[in-house]
Amino acid sequence: MTDSDPVLPWLVIRQDDNGNRYRVGRYATEGEARKVADSLDDRGHKQLYWVERLGSPAL
Repeated sequence: MTDSDPVLPWLVIRQDDNGNRYRVGRYATEGEARKVADSLDDRGHKQLYWVERLGSPAL
């Protein structure tokens, strides 16, 4: 790991009903990010939450 590597490379992203995307948070591990995304998804809202790695193209 170099000084230029991100310390918190895992992102939780939220997309609302209008297609707007927002970064909810940044996390050190994929597992931590997935736990947050899953807990937000369980609220029953219509928003979509997913995890992606910083610098990786969205699917």
